[in-house]
Amino acid sequence: MNELFATRRSGVLLHVSSLPSAYGIGDMGSGLVRFLDFLEASGLTLWQILPLTPVSSFLENSPYSSNSLFAGNTLFISPERLAADGYLRLSELSDFALPNTGKVDYPRCEVLRQSLLDRVYLRWGRELLADSAFQAFVQRHASAWLDDFALFCALKKKHGGQQWTRWAAPYRQRDAAALSAFAEEERDTIQQVLFEQYLFFSQWERVREECRRRGILLIGDAPFYPTHDSADVWAHQELFQLDERGESRQLAGVPPDYFSETGQLWGNPVYAWPAHAAEDYAWCLHRVEHSLREVDILRIDHFRALAGYWAVPHGEKTALNGHWEPGPGEAFLSAVQQRIPQLPFIAEDLGEITPDVIALRKAFALPGMHVLQFGFDEDLPKSPHALHNHEQNGVSYTGTHDNTTSRHWWESDGGARKSRFRRYTGLAPAAGGIAEALIRIACMSPARFALFPMQDILNLSAAGRMNVPSRARGNWAWRMRSKDVSGQITEKMRQLVTLYGRLP
Repeated sequence: MNELFATRRSGVLLHVSSLPSAYGIGDMGSGLVRFLDFLEASGLTLWQILPLTPVSSFLENSPYSSNSLFAGNTLFISPERLAADGYLRLSELSDFALPNTGKVDYPRCEVLRQSLLDRVYLRWGRELLADSAFQAFVQRHASAWLDDFALFCALKKKHGGQQWTRWAAPYRQRDAAALSAFAEEERDTIQQVLFEQYLFFSQWERVREECRRRGILLIGDAPFYPTHDSADVWAHQELFQLDERGESRQLAGVPPDYFSETGQLWGNPVYAWPAHAAEDYAWCLHRVEHSLREVDILRIDHFRALAGYWAVPHGEKTALNGHWEPGPGEAFLSAVQQRIPQLPFIAEDLGEITPDVIALRKAFALPGMHVLQFGFDEDLPKSPHALHNHEQNGVSYTGTHDNTTSRHWWESDGGARKSRFRRYTGLAPAAGGIAEALIRIACMSPARFALFPMQDILNLSAAGRMNVPSRARGNWAWRMRSKDVSGQITEKMRQLVTLYGRLP
């Protein structure tokens, strides 16, 4: 077992986009620092985030649907930090301000943040491109992902945003001469992409340093599949099940589950695992190592697909007619373990979990997830989410980013779940008291890690929900305000953390 999981800890699930800021979306500025102040004062030493990769309004702003699994989301670049570093004048910050309405207005944020980056690049780009730190950043990442990502962004712009399968054949098929000529023609566009990624990773490294200084472990999230219209798939077509034009032969998803009666059809291309095995999983290993430079621990989203994945034939409208195919399993995890002996992974083992998934997780001593909102259904005595079945090498959650808030979970129940909760715990929470009760139960858990969505700490109802799986619009927008966190909340969390032995 990785020593990172040896100590009882607790923390918060909150994406960067949800942090307070004066610029329309959470970023790496003062709102993040105040959040770290709250964690430290509360004795909370874990911070779990969603993927840091770019989002797109065209793809409904999901951090799980990105044009790159490697690049950073430039919406998170802090205008305040840019000003502190001398790239902007303090008087210019108001040009990019947006009021915090409790929701992210992604289209407005994209326009304003891009205008900010354009201004900084126009003013400082040429000087920074000659800077040794920038050149070292490019050299470190160029061949693994950065060159392909910058070229992909420039080609998307040239083709009016069309997905890469509709590009002219030389670009779609990655003809070397055509790409080289294009890169020279669009050199400035490509350089600006490199420059923006440098700004993102430079700021994020300072966030990492600040977390280390405070003893806070960062937990990242690794989506299992890339988006089809991404630099990753375009640059590595041989690693996915695609036809001669680059279209998916089979699509990723899951069968009917807790969230959807028709399953979830994600639309991502599935991996050509024999091709990955033939290169000793080199691309996958690059990805894991890159992610672990951003965080301390990775949650592997959709872990069950390593044992077996749901493949849906191209053209299907739902996931109902999919079928199971074998994943890479032990061969893949063994390859990773050879490079990273103590695997710093949390396995997202939710959904339709079969014995082979459990066996794979336990063979590599990976902690799984226990979600208390799932622990009071009809299968309560045997449910892995019920408190008495939590494993020490596990993570106890009140809910995840895909769940509704605990308060709304309680308020929307017809009565059966409430009855089971009362009989199981002997508790009868007062109106509005269920979130605190679930946080307390999560803290009691034998699982070494306990994590709570910030919305549960703030005792929010339905308006605080981050994502509704299978709902196309209206997700990923919730934000907190600076005033939401009071001294009373901080003190209450510290008392719970101390009481249940989670103060390292």
